[in-house]
Amino acid sequence: MKKWIAAICSLLLLSGCAGNGPDNQTGSEDSDSKQDLKKVTVVLDWTPNTNHTGLYAAKDKGYFKEEGLDVEIIMPGEAGADQLTASGKADFGVSYQESITEARVQGVPLVSIAAVIQHNTSGFASPAEKNIKSPKDFEGKTYGGWGAPVEKSVIDSLMKKENANIDKVSIVNMGDADFFTAVKRDIDFAWIYYGWTGVEAELRGEKINMVYLTDYSEKLDYYTPVLATSEKMIADDPDTVKAFVKAAARGYEFAIDQPGEAADILLKNAPDLDSELVKKSQEWLSPRYQDDASRWGEQKLEVWENYADWMHENGLLDKELDAGKAFTNDFLPE
Repeated sequence: MKKWIAAICSLLLLSGCAGNGPDNQTGSEDSDSKQDLKKVTVVLDWTPNTNHTGLYAAKDKGYFKEEGLDVEIIMPGEAGADQLTASGKADFGVSYQESITEARVQGVPLVSIAAVIQHNTSGFASPAEKNIKSPKDFEGKTYGGWGAPVEKSVIDSLMKKENANIDKVSIVNMGDADFFTAVKRDIDFAWIYYGWTGVEAELRGEKINMVYLTDYSEKLDYYTPVLATSEKMIADDPDTVKAFVKAAARGYEFAIDQPGEAADILLKNAPDLDSELVKKSQEWLSPRYQDDASRWGEQKLEVWENYADWMHENGLLDKELDAGKAFTNDFLPE
């Protein structure tokens, strides 16, 4: 909690003297027309990937502009998207139910305003030759992660389903190594999003086994990623929040309907990405943005309560979450 508060206070101080940079993606637009648009920023959680396609589509197709917004998409830097969003340094951010849950319990006023993907597509991946097909097979193996307490808790909860022992798993920090490098070097399995790393494995011709979290616990079927903003932004400028979410929804709906063209838009904005991976990932992910929900972005109270209960049961939260305040569907278009 102290780290959160210190970081956010620092950002609040910096935000008073930092100016908005030029938006390189819209340099060709007429400068006079941009004077009528409200400038807002949305910070990504990571480098551009297919989780973000709807945002780039909304910008490229003019959906943000139609809602009166001049949107700049920025990278998180060392501060991180949640801290930038919570401090008001960015108006909106790409976040996760996991981090918003932890943040709110610590008194950080982040709010999820839309689910980017309706169901959790993450799981534990391993090369097929490791023969890890279920949580009990984690015993005697080495897991490579990033050092977060939640990792051990998730592995433990899955292993308990099969009466397996977490103490028989070696847990190491992967550092900056990617999955494919790490499993050839010193680990047996890692936590990945199938829509990116799993698809990359397909393209590489490297067979992997997946142990999906949702196959073992409905409490782990949480929203990841989500779009977020601060309570202050919602209170002070709800019209801008509504306009942003409406345009973003159109962007993701476009990506659902036109995955090929949406992939091209992402590649135009992030040309360093692997073209084949982006297109294949987009094809895999597009139908999963909305999935079985009545509309893109929809969130359910029970999903927020389930995951918060799981975190509390596993000692990852100091106190219970007021789940009803952690998210809202109020800004989604009908």
